[in-house]
Amino acid sequence: MWINVFFVTFALLVFGALAVYAYGSYRWKTETDAMRARMLAARRAHAVRTYDVRELDTLPVPVQRYFRAALSPGQPMVAAVDIEITGAMRMSDDTEKWSPFTSNQRVIAQRASFDWNASIAMFPGVNAYVHDAYIAGEGILHAALLGAFTVADQRGTKEAAQGEFMRFVAECAWYPTRMLPSQGATWTAVDDHAATLTISDGDTSARLLVRFGVDDLITSIRAEARGRLINGVMSNAPWQGRFWDYAERDGMRVPQQGEVAWVLPESAEPYWRGRVTSVRYEFE
Repeated sequence: MWINVFFVTFALLVFGALAVYAYGSYRWKTETDAMRARMLAARRAHAVRTYDVRELDTLPVPVQRYFRAALSPGQPMVAAVDIEITGAMRMSDDTEKWSPFTSNQRVIAQRASFDWNASIAMFPGVNAYVHDAYIAGEGILHAALLGAFTVADQRGTKEAAQGEFMRFVAECAWYPTRMLPSQGATWTAVDDHAATLTISDGDTSARLLVRFGVDDLITSIRAEARGRLINGVMSNAPWQGRFWDYAERDGMRVPQQGEVAWVLPESAEPYWRGRVTSVRYEFE
């Protein structure tokens, strides 16, 4: 008798687990499809469709060198890009554990939008699914175990919009035409190897320090204050992304690897590292 009870219980547990996985996958795909549809609805045509080197004339010298190194004359403007990234990230400040992830990211250049859709291995057989996004002026961070059980949901606030738009601007190294003056970007000189980049979307604006390497390509992008949630309390801290391993893709030189860190008084604390495995561009 106990054997029958054991097998019935085991079967019910297996069925329940499969049901949770199926529900989570369906729920997450439905949310992803809805977010990507919102991005498409907000998409705008570019007024200027190709890169003209003459628009560099008034830019700071290191920025001129960057665009000459990163773009080909007559380069069409990036309208959208799909980026697949694998890597690892630390899920909290009080752990040294790095959890592997796979992700696909959809970016729309105008109107500024992106959705980073990631699957992060938390435990054997248990993944957390994450949407980190900026869509039509709204910042979104939604995380759910197995796609079914929400563990974080931040959206609709000014702080969320500001933080996610900063990420959009910081990652422009992957869609470099978005940093051209004709696309709404403003550059201010700092020194021979750095300049500040400012891009706005409605009432939301990001101003970041961009540093260039000996090859004239972007090595880092830094914000002096980005919202950081610690134990449920939001505070600001310096934040930076580093880029390296550049390769030519569709006439542009873009990074293949990157790292993101909070820059704390005692040291930089990396929490995200990734490598591009695939990139597909759409042009105007």
